[in-house]
Amino acid sequence: MTEKTTDLKGSSLGKPEELLQLVSFKIGEEEFGVDILKVQEINRMMVVTRVPDAPEFVVGVVNLRGKVIPVVDLRKRFGMEKKEPDKHTRIIVMELEEKLVGFIVDAVSEVLRIPRSVTEPPPSITTDINVDYITAIGKLNDRLITLLDIERILSN
Repeated sequence: MTEKTTDLKGSSLGKPEELLQLVSFKIGEEEFGVDILKVQEINRMMVVTRVPDAPEFVVGVVNLRGKVIPVVDLRKRFGMEKKEPDKHTRIIVMELEEKLVGFIVDAVSEVLRIPRSVTEPPPSITTDINVDYITAIGKLNDRLITLLDIERILSN
């Protein structure tokens, strides 16, 4: 995983522009980002124990250094086709409302720092993903990064 900083431009008052610090990851061909402050750690795929009567997108729980945490498959949550885990599959462990939750993603890309000015609200019609989960779309040169509201992914 690499860290990149985009070009920074000062505002009209000469103050540095607000930066968003993100962990970016892929699900299929799409790239997503979440606030780095919510990310606790990134782990390789591990054995997940199924839990009866859990929502379909909650694939089970894992034991992470003595703590049992639920694991959400973002492909399932977004209604995307199933993909078997491979050497790039990762579980991003995030803290949400003082609880740890793991999110399965196809691959983790990098840590990014982007100016808020290169983001814009999501269009009303986007990908297969519910717009309620999206806070913004980041425009970086030749790529778009969908910024996710990870709390909303679990609350709906």
